[in-house]
Amino acid sequence: MANLSAKELSMINDSLSDEELLVKKYKMLAEHSEDSETKKKFQEISARHQSHFDKIYSLL
Repeated sequence: MANLSAKELSMINDSLSDEELLVKKYKMLAEHSEDSETKKKFQEISARHQSHFDKIYSLL
């Protein structure tokens, strides 16, 4: 991978932080959800954001 500028690294770090926060948020919402369909949807969304995080991280 080409050398990244400080700005690019900062943006990647921000993206990783954002995705991590979304994973935690939707996991928490799933844990507190009483409706099984809603719980499942929150778990799917959390997994999707975990996938985003993993893909971004793998590029580094």
